[in-house]
Amino acid sequence: MLAAPPARHAPAALQPGPLTPPFAPARAARAVQILGVPLDLGASRRGVDMGPSALRLAGLAERLAALGHAVGDGGNVPVPDRTELGAATPLAAIAAVCRDLADRTAAAVRAGAVPLVLGGDHSLAAGSVAGSARALRERGERLGLVWLDAHADIHTPDTSHSGNVHGMPLAHLLGLGDPRLAGLAGGGAAVRAEDVALVGARDLDPPERARVRELGIRVFTMREVDERGLSAVMADALDVATRRTAGVHLSCDLDWVDPGDAPGVGTPVRGGATYREAHLAMEMASDAGALVAMDLVEVNPILDRRNGTAELAVDLVASAFGRRIL
Repeated sequence: MLAAPPARHAPAALQPGPLTPPFAPARAARAVQILGVPLDLGASRRGVDMGPSALRLAGLAERLAALGHAVGDGGNVPVPDRTELGAATPLAAIAAVCRDLADRTAAAVRAGAVPLVLGGDHSLAAGSVAGSARALRERGERLGLVWLDAHADIHTPDTSHSGNVHGMPLAHLLGLGDPRLAGLAGGGAAVRAEDVALVGARDLDPPERARVRELGIRVFTMREVDERGLSAVMADALDVATRRTAGVHLSCDLDWVDPGDAPGVGTPVRGGATYREAHLAMEMASDAGALVAMDLVEVNPILDRRNGTAELAVDLVASAFGRRIL
């Protein structure tokens, strides 16, 4: 197993194993470091804290090992329960979790591994992406970001009506909002606006619309997916995220997929990507050969049907890590 900060209940690393037909192994074996973040402090609806367990039970590590990857599981980042917060604010607790997560993802990238971060709500990305950016920054390189999500997640505490921190991580990664979350990459914002692409957006609040226009972030809405096709959209998104960078952090909120295929998510919105569109996006991300790290967040087993959303998520991760038919 790759070296990582201490974690609780960390399973042993898996070695490559037999592959179930009809899929062929990945073209290039990678070292993959799984990190669970059972965080639900950033959302109002409970249940996404069980997402990492659901994904593990759906055979995530085994599927990646069967593709030929060397898989290590660093266990779960410690997350306080809501009842343990006392006088502390959820934002302060989230900042502490994200600081720990940033240290772990940075360590994995430095060691040559691809961190695969399992959520939990999307507020964790303020830490996971910051850690990837920090590791690249130490080498004098920039990180690109592809954000697959029904939402922009670019609120700050002063624009959010709900106060839910899972609606703020992209703003924090751009250096906006609460300084405890906006500075985790060290040396300024984790990513630059011109290196960020949002794909699948269909539910933005007025302050978010104003902010993405002000910052010049490239947003590919579901209308654009409908008009141009997912292949053209994803090709452009990857170009945005790779043109000036050393690699891409792929942050996938399962609510970017239509709830007909992924009902077990924290904040479902109708009209999302189809099953095949979601796989195509992951296959194209794999083909780009630029994956530095990946988040898989907002799986909510309470709202799911027979763990089907977690099983879909595992399938999508396999595609992102090189599963192919031929």
